[in-house]
Amino acid sequence: MNNPRCAEITRTTKETDISLSLCLDGGETDISTGIGFFDHMLTAFSVHGGFGLCVRAEGDLLVDCHHTVEDTGIVLGMALGKALGDKSGIERYGSFFVPMDESLSFASVDVSGRPFLVFEGEFPQERVGDFDTCMTEEFFRALAVNAGITLHMKVQYGKNSHHMIEGLFKAAAHALRLAVKEKADGRLLSTKGVL
Repeated sequence: MNNPRCAEITRTTKETDISLSLCLDGGETDISTGIGFFDHMLTAFSVHGGFGLCVRAEGDLLVDCHHTVEDTGIVLGMALGKALGDKSGIERYGSFFVPMDESLSFASVDVSGRPFLVFEGEFPQERVGDFDTCMTEEFFRALAVNAGITLHMKVQYGKNSHHMIEGLFKAAAHALRLAVKEKADGRLLSTKGVL
C-alpha cells in the first residue's frame, strides 16, 4: 500500500470541541487537551506507536475531565478506523507487555471490525494530576468502540497509578503498532474475506 494512512476528524458538542489528526506511519506529535497528565499519555501513545498524532481539545474542565477524555477517545477511535480504510494488508493482531518500575501492564488488540473492550485494572490513587484514574477505562472503551477493534488490557500489578496507566497507554500503542503494520503480501487476514 502506498496510500497515506492518515485521517483528520473534528467533533464539536456542547461539552467538547476536538480536532485530531492521525497518521499511522509517523509524523508530528502535538497534544493539547488542558489536562497535563492526559497530554503526557497521548504523547506516549503517539511516540511508542510510531504514529503522527495532533490533538486540540477544549472541554468543560470546570465540571471534571470526563467529557474531554472520553470524547478524545471517541475522536481518536474514529480517526483510527478512517485511517485503516478496509483494513486490508495489515497484520491485524498485536500484543505487548510494558514494565514500568514496579508495575506491569499488558494490551492485546485485534483490528477486527468488532468493537469490544476487556479491561482489568485497579488504581490505588484516584487521581494523577487533573486526571481521574477511572477515566483510563472510559478512554480505551471509547477508542475501541469507535475504531471497531477488540482490545484487551490488564494491569498485572503495580502500586503507583501514574506508572500503571502509563504502562497501559504504551502497551496499547505497541500492540496497535504491531497490528496495523503492513504485510508484505498485502493480503487481508480473514477467512471471511472481510474485516
